[in-house]
Amino acid sequence: MRAKAVVPSTLVLLCLAPSAFAQEGFAHDRFEPSERGSDWFSLDSLDLRGTARPAIGIVGDYSYRSLVLYNRDDNVNESVVRNDLVLHAGASFVFLDRFRVAADLPFQLYEFGHTGTSLADGKIYSATPHDQALGDLRLSGDIRVLGEYGDPFTAAIGAQVSLPTGDQASYMSDGAVRVQPRVSVAGDIGPVAYAARAGFQYRGSGVAFDGSPIGNELTFGGSVGLRAFDKALLIGPEVYGSTVVSDGAAFETKSTPVEGLFGPHLFLANGLRFGAGVGAGFTRGLGAPVSRAVFNVEWALPYERHEDRDGDGVEDAKDACPETAGVASADPAMNGCPPPPAPPADRDADGIPDSSDACPDAAGSRSDDPAKNGCPADSDADGIADSKDACPNVAGGPSDDPKKNGCPADRDSDGIADAKDACPDEAGVVSSNPKFNGCPDDIDHDGVKNDVDACPNEAGAADPDPSKNGCPKAFVQNGQIRITDQVKFKTNSAELVAGKDSDDVLEAVLKVLQTHAEITKVSVEGYTDNTGSPAHNKALSAQRAQAVVSWLVKHGIEKGRLSSSGFGQDKPIADNSSAEGRAANRRVEFHIDR
Repeated sequence: MRAKAVVPSTLVLLCLAPSAFAQEGFAHDRFEPSERGSDWFSLDSLDLRGTARPAIGIVGDYSYRSLVLYNRDDNVNESVVRNDLVLHAGASFVFLDRFRVAADLPFQLYEFGHTGTSLADGKIYSATPHDQALGDLRLSGDIRVLGEYGDPFTAAIGAQVSLPTGDQASYMSDGAVRVQPRVSVAGDIGPVAYAARAGFQYRGSGVAFDGSPIGNELTFGGSVGLRAFDKALLIGPEVYGSTVVSDGAAFETKSTPVEGLFGPHLFLANGLRFGAGVGAGFTRGLGAPVSRAVFNVEWALPYERHEDRDGDGVEDAKDACPETAGVASADPAMNGCPPPPAPPADRDADGIPDSSDACPDAAGSRSDDPAKNGCPADSDADGIADSKDACPNVAGGPSDDPKKNGCPADRDSDGIADAKDACPDEAGVVSSNPKFNGCPDDIDHDGVKNDVDACPNEAGAADPDPSKNGCPKAFVQNGQIRITDQVKFKTNSAELVAGKDSDDVLEAVLKVLQTHAEITKVSVEGYTDNTGSPAHNKALSAQRAQAVVSWLVKHGIEKGRLSSSGFGQDKPIADNSSAEGRAANRRVEFHIDR
């Protein structure tokens, strides 16, 4: 009898085969794990704290009869996907105390299904048995907009994008991009933790399964649980689901899979997290399994909170007065505390408050005379009693002249004390520049006033260039013979430019060497910009330095007093990225060796 029953069934399938066609697959699994670092399996606890906090982990998902064909009498006809084991590898990164990016990649370790038929639409639905397959790569981003993790209410907005990296034949992918914007809320009210989300998933696959469309969906979910053991344990149910809103299928049985999970979550102080849960489908919607089991192993960088309740910039852990704003202090007992009331100001610490001290900056003694109260017997401490001191508030020295006794020395009698007189033996004028105070208006008598003379100690000519005004063409300064203009050479050559461009400068150097016989050795150094090769530049700079030496020797300077060397582009004094900088770097320097 059994053999006779097999033959008609086989003939029916053979007859149907020419007109039947294989169903195009889609991502059937309704379990979408939360981003790594969440306290829940599917919902999100919105822990978006920290300036740079990573999290990684693996979520395992086993489902039984997650894709089923039902007969018209609502009994199971075939399990297209009967046993399915998927591993989700994922990571997330929280930054700027508000933003999070994340990724999740599912990998099917095991799937076993049957070939099913539906006489209603003549299609064949199948899944490859015992097949390993990749799922769709999920990328997501979220931003916290209200509250903070652990508050009674926290909200975030974000989106997921699933790329078609998976295998359609194994029902691990739509073969098209899926996009899901979402709104999430979460919070803790005492020991009770909750989370909820709502979103819309765009699915561009356009397929149908067993007469029901697989299209755009509204997604939703919620969870509630209890925290215990100082929040190291969370246990409670999660419910999540969706309904297809395409083709009038909203809240139809097949297009509205809803399921739930229940299980504990354990959080260790080092950032490790473990969870395990079981659940079942509440409807016969496509993708809702008869039963499901999940587990997760994750690590998230622990968040270190630096609390500062009084907002004074000293964190509570180091604040001796955490409830009262204060100031930082090296004394741990006073760190973060308000400073003690300041005593009355007494700058000279003589015990007489500044408000009644006639000499608040010089320690003295009490006196019934308000003009002397707090003043020393010798206000300027120069050893001359105030009663005989012609300058009682300015330290000076003794003098036979009562008008100068106790006053600072002023040898040139220009009214500027020698201690502040830059030219104490030559009467001068007051200047705000200490280098010229008490000096004549024009120290070097070149007709250029000191305050605008770039070379106040070397007589020179007036020049509209402030850096050259009052300077000679060449002068001795800080171990060099300084020149105010460059020695000019022909381009890319060691030949001196004829005429005043070079002769005036070199003649000024010649004059310095002639008038300073004590200078017995001068090193002439040549430099270039960075145009051209370093080797060429070094050779060119050496040739130019030698050309200057040759000119000086030709004009009467002993050859033994001079040497030359070239440094090329090695020692720039300006930025070679500009024409002005390169021009400054093309130079000759005269260094006095002895």
